[in-house]
Amino acid sequence: MRWLIVGCCCLLAFHLSGQDPQFSQFYAAPLYLNPAFVGNTTEGRMVLNYRNQWPAIPGTFVSYAASYDYNLDDLNSGLGLGIQHDQAGTAGLRYTNAAAMYAYRLRINRKQAMRFGMNLGYTIRDLNFSELLFGDQLISGAPTTSSTAASNYRGQVVTYADIGAGVLYYTRRAWFGFAGHHLNQPNQSLLSGESRLPLKYSLHAGWNFTLKKDRRRNPISSLIVSGNYKAQLRWDQLDIGAYFNYGLFVTGLWYRGIPVKRLEPEIQNNDAIVVLAGFKWNDFRFGYSYDLTISRLVTNSGGAHEISLIYEHASPSKKRKKARSRFLVPCAKF
Repeated sequence: MRWLIVGCCCLLAFHLSGQDPQFSQFYAAPLYLNPAFVGNTTEGRMVLNYRNQWPAIPGTFVSYAASYDYNLDDLNSGLGLGIQHDQAGTAGLRYTNAAAMYAYRLRINRKQAMRFGMNLGYTIRDLNFSELLFGDQLISGAPTTSSTAASNYRGQVVTYADIGAGVLYYTRRAWFGFAGHHLNQPNQSLLSGESRLPLKYSLHAGWNFTLKKDRRRNPISSLIVSGNYKAQLRWDQLDIGAYFNYGLFVTGLWYRGIPVKRLEPEIQNNDAIVVLAGFKWNDFRFGYSYDLTISRLVTNSGGAHEISLIYEHASPSKKRKKARSRFLVPCAKF
């Protein structure tokens, strides 16, 4: 029965427009969130992300992301490369995307700036169709090695170009951003026919409050209140919460969902409560978060585990230099 259910879910995914992977630590996957974040670092930055969603349910969602970006301070620009991989279902419905990114920084005045970014990606999407079992293969006297549902399967890997863009406005304490993904709405269907990847957009914003400083006026502790709204077709969610930084450590708590809006008359738009713990050691940052499911899957989902690792490097001269690059988006690192 489990194989049958997973098979039917995968088949429905071919006909319906699926949603993109998500990361609870969305600011720890900055290039995936918005290409305008490219180069928002003193010099170079490497990021690794891992997410295992609903591990108690067989064949659910496992996502990976890796990126590297570099700040070309003299050119007011940033360059980046990013790779994402997502796998779902017993048959391994999966996609891999590699993208090149560019961002330009526009300094408005001493207290305000904007960043404009774009990315051009290439995606590979496929699955192991032989691992699926359909209802008509269980009927007495019917073929057991093929299915009417499987007859429309292309039997090949699907590839397509994918374009995105984003913009950020920020001061030394606050920021507001908008990003659009799949602007060209490519055909992602693994079956004969067409299934356009729907446009996804996100709005993200926040405020960085300094709570305590040392004698040199360097921050010791801070509170960052932030949110991220994302929508794709009729599906949308809001992540809202706060991060508390003290010295080398950070904790976070936020909520995902829109309680005032129902997905269906009988289904509330509640997903999870997310808790985070992380630390900074020299140029490394490590974060772990857990999604406590509060939707209908609360009894058997296993929540979601997410890990992020960030390494920022800069030459001694770059660290000492009071350059334009120090006026960075003051958002959270996780």
